Amino acid sequence: MPASISPLPPAFAPTRDALHRVAAHVLARRRADATGRIGLRAAPGGAATPAFGEDVEVVRLSGALLVRERAGRALVVPVTTLAAAAAAAGVDLGGPLEIGHDPPPLGDPEAPLDVDPASARALGDWFAFATAVLDEVAGGAGEPSAVQVWPEHFDAACDVAWGPGDGERANLGGSPGDAFHAEPYLYVGPWGPERPGDASYWNAPFGAILPHARLRASADPHREAAAFLRRGLDLLSERTAE
Repeated sequence: MPASISPLPPAFAPTRDALHRVAAHVLARRRADATGRIGLRAAPGGAATPAFGEDVEVVRLSGALLVRERAGRALVVPVTTLAAAAAAAGVDLGGPLEIGHDPPPLGDPEAPLDVDPASARALGDWFAFATAVLDEVAGGAGEPSAVQVWPEHFDAACDVAWGPGDGERANLGGSPGDAFHAEPYLYVGPWGPERPGDASYWNAPFGAILPHARLRASADPHREAAAFLRRGLDLLSERTAE
């Protein structure tokens, strides 16, 4: 767990977008080809597939590198183009792939990917930070799902119950930035329309966010992040007690 939140390098956004394409079209595709599942996990320096298959295979991003581990051996290549990453991972970019709503575009597989090593490491640090906070908060919540890095949205997220009803759940996550908010942020997203209690907390159309800048300014980012997520769940659960 990082002791502090580092500033974002200038090339963070294009690097994030390039690695999002690799995560969706290479890592998630490789796992889907073998298992039918697409979820990824935070890993040192980025994101990875869980281990799968008889060869105990893992395909992961480590900074600006793609690593394919299989049968105790590792192939390590720089991330240069989507086509090169796909070849190293053993996937066919022309095959069918279902990874949810709004996946990143495939684009030109032969076009150079704009990956800055410092920005790639910052992305990995963000996923590690978000996952550590989510593990802590979800561990004390009701019926948590596994924390995964979802390739379509490229966020580390899980969902938990805040009440006894079937739909009384909320998504908790850490996005590295997207069309809604350019920089990384944590979020609470209730599945239903409930936005009880403190109206200033619910500052996003889908629920509430805590931006990267607020965490950067905090003396204890992990503590503030966990408190933000718990606050949302407390507000929701207080509604069921009324």
